[in-house]
Amino acid sequence: MAWLYLVIASLFEIAWTFSLKFMSVKKLRAIQWKGYFTHSANWLVLAPFAGYIVFGVCNIIFFSMAMKEIPASTALAVWMGTALVGVKLVELFFFKGNFDMMQFVYMALILIGIVGLKRNP
Repeated sequence: MAWLYLVIASLFEIAWTFSLKFMSVKKLRAIQWKGYFTHSANWLVLAPFAGYIVFGVCNIIFFSMAMKEIPASTALAVWMGTALVGVKLVELFFFKGNFDMMQFVYMALILIGIVGLKRNP
């Protein structure tokens, strides 16, 4: 079950990363709260901030649950490696990021290392 928690934590880390990408601290500071919620477009300013909080907290919860059974160094390597690969794939497929074959070679090496960490007790 700990490995499932680690995968879920990685998914929340990916979502947290993109909520951070879309969050604008400048717009958050400029919020005039009186009548703010009357326009649905205003929610677009708060949504990334809410995602930042929710995804960050869920990430910490699942990562800590995984670390109860998995050594910290292994959990951290798997968590960051899968999050890194996930962020690149989301950028590539949803945000039309650049395709570089060598990046995929290096990501494959990361995934090989992750599988090796899982195999090794």
